[in-house]
Amino acid sequence: MTDVTVDPDEAAQLRTKIIDQLRGEDWITSPEVETVMKKVPRERFCPADTPLEKVYDPYSAVFTKVDEHGVQLSSVSAPQIQALMLEQAEVRRGMSVLEIGSGGLNAAYLAELVGPDGEVTTVDIDPDVTGRAARLLAENGYDHVRVVTVDAAEPIPDLGKVDVIMVTAGAWDIPPAWMDQLKPGGRLVVPLRMRGLTRSVAFALVGDHLESESARICGFVPMQGSTGHQEQLLLVHGTPEIGLRFDDGLPAEPSKLDNAVTMPRYERWTGVTIGLRELLDTLQMHLAISLPGFCIMAVDEDLDTGIVAPVNKGYALAAVEDDTFAYLVTRRTEDNKHVEYGVHALGPHAQSFAEKIVDHLRDWEANRRGGPSPVIRVHPADTPDDQIGGDQVIDKVHSRISLSWPAA
Repeated sequence: MTDVTVDPDEAAQLRTKIIDQLRGEDWITSPEVETVMKKVPRERFCPADTPLEKVYDPYSAVFTKVDEHGVQLSSVSAPQIQALMLEQAEVRRGMSVLEIGSGGLNAAYLAELVGPDGEVTTVDIDPDVTGRAARLLAENGYDHVRVVTVDAAEPIPDLGKVDVIMVTAGAWDIPPAWMDQLKPGGRLVVPLRMRGLTRSVAFALVGDHLESESARICGFVPMQGSTGHQEQLLLVHGTPEIGLRFDDGLPAEPSKLDNAVTMPRYERWTGVTIGLRELLDTLQMHLAISLPGFCIMAVDEDLDTGIVAPVNKGYALAAVEDDTFAYLVTRRTEDNKHVEYGVHALGPHAQSFAEKIVDHLRDWEANRRGGPSPVIRVHPADTPDDQIGGDQVIDKVHSRISLSWPAA
């Protein structure tokens, strides 16, 4: 049930405040998205005991279901993320829209955007989630939204082709059904995970493949069902102290790293500095594309012996090359307004591998910094190499994803 004790005037004031903030920060750029986000009461789609300050925190999701281990299974996304994806989707009146990953609130926004002549279908694999969404949508005047319990990797029954598909759960792969259900020129907006990095990507259907028009950093509850995917964890030297997470398969001979941590840590600073608030999306993608052994390093704080010293023990950009691994570190500059990037490397070839990563960082600074994100193309899994191209090709189960830097 929704919380009937909420002061509607206070909620409306908070809603207006955060929407104005998101508009001022350019997360909201169209009057249509601004209007619908101000109109739909967000608090009515959040759990009844959620404080209004949490409901209307522009950068925080509100979780609606967790499992017995505390793993988050479903949520009402943060207003900033919802605004970003609604703008990427470019939904217009009269359109037909499929939302994959139900919750209720986003479907209400979509229903407002398409108007009385449009159609919205929202689906989820979890009957608890769809049951809650159907109830809340009906309670708030959106009972015309179709709610379906289904694994969205398969075609949605009686749906036909739609103008827009919006996926509100983190996806590792693009099932064929998603492209098949789009009209020619239709749009797919999806939080897509590539090499451990997640981006909200707005794709357009171009012929037989998808081509990105924008990509922004984001984070989402992962997809469940047949398209769910787990990263693979490599424990360096067989200890859970240092873990390297690989999104698309482990190195060919991971045992070669067994002795890397027994050697002195090599440290190299790059002279590459960034502002404290500078976005790092192109830097992350540059390394993910350039380094074949790209991964994410995490350190168990309870077992930490100081062998490695990342700034963030839970998340550090890293890479492996044969018997050596390295990761990025930062330190504040003298003006305290920037940080400088450095590299720590361990293994028999620590110095040469660190120098290679330094070269990639300087290449980013010279040629990619401040520029556009790479173009992301999604092709069916059976597409031959000569029809794909790209600077990096990632093979998934159902698709082949290519990443290409635009010409400078």
